[in-house]
Amino acid sequence: MGLHVSMDAAAVAAYLDEVFPQWNQGGIRFVIERIEPGRAIVSAEARAEHLRPGGTVSGPTLFTLADFAAYAVILGHVGKQALAVTTNLNINFLRKAPPGPVTGHCRLLKLGSRLAVTDCDILAGGAEDLIAQASATYSLPPKTS
Repeated sequence: MGLHVSMDAAAVAAYLDEVFPQWNQGGIRFVIERIEPGRAIVSAEARAEHLRPGGTVSGPTLFTLADFAAYAVILGHVGKQALAVTTNLNINFLRKAPPGPVTGHCRLLKLGSRLAVTDCDILAGGAEDLIAQASATYSLPPKTS
């Protein structure tokens, strides 16, 4: 699959600031670190408000990171299509994640005219062991002429 990047990380972040300004207000703050052909890396800092009892990063926080990483990689490849929406997201929680940085390494598995499918590996800190793995499907808006 010969994928071409339409927008780099800075362009996706600027576009989201324009059309979805609440994307980084309150809650967890995301950083789009990199978008390259077929891939994106997104990170966030899991702070006290993102922890469940026992001091591990909560499932909703990791789910949100996976969903956002999928959105970022898709926008990076399809361009300015704010109405791309999640139609399905499955996540497997594999290990406890300690407070601190969490990173989503998202791969674009399929980019069709109406659907995009991604796979996201989530890591904590500098560890190499996966803490979660997610698969997402997004519906893309019809192209207008």
